Amino acid sequence: MFGGGGGLDPRKMKQMMEQMGIDITELDAEEVIIRTPDEELVFTGADVQRMDAQGQATYQIVGEPESRPRGAGGSDAPAVESGGADAEADAGSDGDIPEADVEIVAQRTGSTKEQAREALEAEGGDLAAAVSRLE
Repeated sequence: MFGGGGGLDPRKMKQMMEQMGIDITELDAEEVIIRTPDEELVFTGADVQRMDAQGQATYQIVGEPESRPRGAGGSDAPAVESGGADAEADAGSDGDIPEADVEIVAQRTGSTKEQAREALEAEGGDLAAAVSRLE
């Protein structure tokens, strides 16, 4: 269809996309979370592209996700990530810090799980603040 060889020349592909009004932007995403009713798919360090075509934005994520179940803490996850006052009150006790969050903080900072849990508790479950505290 497009000729022989094994694909299009990248320059030609870019020209064709520009002619069709398609714009692709590479995003510098640190983490992407997809929540379903049963689980969370967490992509850390994934390649993310945004394609704008005909007034629609489409996102492409390339990477291998970590799957974690949405249990009792699943409904609290957006509030905890937002770092609001309710999140701090909800995440005050040991049982409210999900083990997956502890692992993420420990992995990102190179700290022990105990240090990561302490930082999360001190920051009310806020992942970004806990990472900042340990770095």
